[in-house]
Amino acid sequence: MHACQNHEHCAHDALALAENACQQQDARLTPTRRRILELLWESHQPSKAYDILTRLQQEMPSAKPPTVYRALDFLLEHGLIHKIERLNAFVGCHYPQEAGFCTFLICKECHETQEIHQPEVSQLLHQQLKQHAFTAQNIT
Repeated sequence: MHACQNHEHCAHDALALAENACQQQDARLTPTRRRILELLWESHQPSKAYDILTRLQQEMPSAKPPTVYRALDFLLEHGLIHKIERLNAFVGCHYPQEAGFCTFLICKECHETQEIHQPEVSQLLHQQLKQHAFTAQNIT
């Protein structure tokens, strides 16, 4: 399903964008945060926090759930990952340099995820929210 032809290149580019986004936001991408982001980019399938913890503990046996949750909170706050509420899982953001609404295509069988970013869709949605006097708390 995914358009990525060279996943290693895709992940490398995503990490470079993440580092750049952190520099622009004056945020610190610590080694643990970076490693968790790398773990998320190992595939295009969303990962649950405890799955990330299990993989992280293979390298850092002392890692605990708060380590992962704090890193995920940081990555979410800085637009480097998305939380897919429907799956209660996380996936790397393909467009950390662009704020706004994005849409996910999720395979029902394998849960592979494709992020679709269309600024026109985001603008239309925000226009409709404003026209109907709604304030969106969360969009799924």
